[in-house]
Parts: sequence; C-alpha cells; structure tokens
Amino acid sequence: MGTNLVKFSRDTARDVRVVARGWRWGRRPQVPRSAEPYVIPREKSVFPTKWARTPAAIAVREVLQKGALNSVLRFEVNPQVSGLDSLLKLDGPALIVANHSSHLDTPLVLCTLPDAMRRKTAVAAAADYFFDTWWRATASAIVFNTFPIERRGGKLSSQPGDLLADGWNVVVFPEGTRSPDGWMERFRMGAAYLAVEHGVPVVPVGIKGSFAAMPRGRGWPVPGRPTVAVRYGDPLRPAEGESARDFAPRISAAVSALLDEESTTWWEARRRVAAGTSPSQSGPDAARWRRVWESTAPIKPAATKRRAWK
Repeated sequence: MGTNLVKFSRDTARDVRVVARGWRWGRRPQVPRSAEPYVIPREKSVFPTKWARTPAAIAVREVLQKGALNSVLRFEVNPQVSGLDSLLKLDGPALIVANHSSHLDTPLVLCTLPDAMRRKTAVAAAADYFFDTWWRATASAIVFNTFPIERRGGKLSSQPGDLLADGWNVVVFPEGTRSPDGWMERFRMGAAYLAVEHGVPVVPVGIKGSFAAMPRGRGWPVPGRPTVAVRYGDPLRPAEGESARDFAPRISAAVSALLDEESTTWWEARRRVAAGTSPSQSGPDAARWRRVWESTAPIKPAATKRRAWK
C-alpha cells in the first residue's frame, strides 16, 4: 500500500509538471512573427485601474510600499539617493522622467521619493507586459499604482493628463522599454508632449547601477547587495511657445547630465554641460559584451565623490 501511494504521488507530481510547462499562464500571442501579418488583430480590452486610487487601495499600498517593498528593496540592494532637495522646488503635480534599464527602476523611484509625494504618484506601465493577465495587472496596480500605456501607439486606459489634472505625479520611462545593455536609449516624445500640453514640470532622474543589480532576463537582484544610485535633478519647465519636439532633447540631456554627475562630480558635470561637452550616455560603439561590461562598473561611493570635489 505504501509503495503504491509513493508511486501515485510521483506520477501525480510528474503530471502536474507536464501540465504546468504546457499551460498558458498569460495572454501574450503565440503566433510566429512571420505569420503575424496574416492574423486578424484581436480586439484589445482595457484593464481599469481607477480603483487603485481609491482611499482603501491607497491605504493598502502604503502598507505594501513602506513595509514589504521598501524592506525587500533595501535588503537586496543599497540605494544611494541624492538631489531630493530639488523636489522642494515643485508646487504641484509633475512628470517624473527617468532612464530605464531594470525592473528595479520603478521601486527605486517610489521608495526614494518623500512619503507625501510617493502617495500621490502613479506609474505608466507597458500594457502588453504588465497588463496581459488579470493577476499581473492587479498586482502592479495595487503595489505600484500603475496604469497601462501602449508602447506601440494606441489609447491609454487612464489618460496621464487626467491624473496630472487631479493632482497626481506620473512616472514615465521615455525609452519605452528596458535597455538591453544598461546604456540609455533614445527618448520618445511622450513625456515632453504631456509636459507641454498640460503645463507641468518634468523632474529628471538618473538611475545608475540598476542594470548591474538586476539586468534584463533576471527575476531577482544579483547577490551581494549591489549599490544603485538614484539622482534627482532640478525641475524642467517648457518655455513659452516651446514645442514638445524642442523640449524632448532638453529632458534627455538633463537625465544624461545626472548620469554623468553620478560617474564624476557635480562640478565637473556642470562644467561639461556649460561647455556642451557632456559625454553621451548611449554607450561606446563596441560589441555588446563590452557595452555590458562598461555599464556594470561599480558605483563610486558618495564619500569618494566629495573628496574628488574638494
């Protein structure tokens, strides 16, 4: 009897593993790219997220962010935060714009913002990734206060302009997706358009070290509690009559300057900005392994930067 029970348990476990490997856990299309032009597009459904900004959801998110998320983040990585005094120059809602190379970027921004600002911050998230299943959509909405945005064009489920008008700050990653090698990709104009259209300032944020801590393809940070730098810059405001096309390069340049400052010192970075010689943050024109190797260089400690500045 005991032998038969053990054999039954093993057979059952094997069957469960086989079913799990073949089960569709998400709704992402399984059509080969070569056949996509011949497939009738599926009608998209919009996942509602307004409930995630109700008082009850805000209270739950406060516990999750200040408790579990913040504790896990600081246990796995060592956030080195600077420039928070720049946020004191805000007098209303703002767009928070950062470079994007890791899934750590969103929790890093949320867990380093002042509490009052964090509670009123929503995050634009890719609809085809975070909102492809109900459980992933629900989890990201309640924990990070996300709303879906189409990366390849289309409508937003919750207009970021409406959120800004209601007094919410909105986190946007203008690259549209995570960098494949840790270097900054070209910024799209969505953030600049929102800033110009709704007359709100843009807070640039430079995040350095998150790719080394949790690169694309990993589901958890690397061991060793690596240092990740998060640097906030002074708010940028569109000039009178300035178009989104003209404003977008200024946003990209501000984030690049913050990353340059993180690599050297504030004084050296400011001098390069004034002289128009800030180094490109798109990385060297080299093989991918070399780009990855350079982007994963250890973060220079803050104390070392202060000594260099003196």
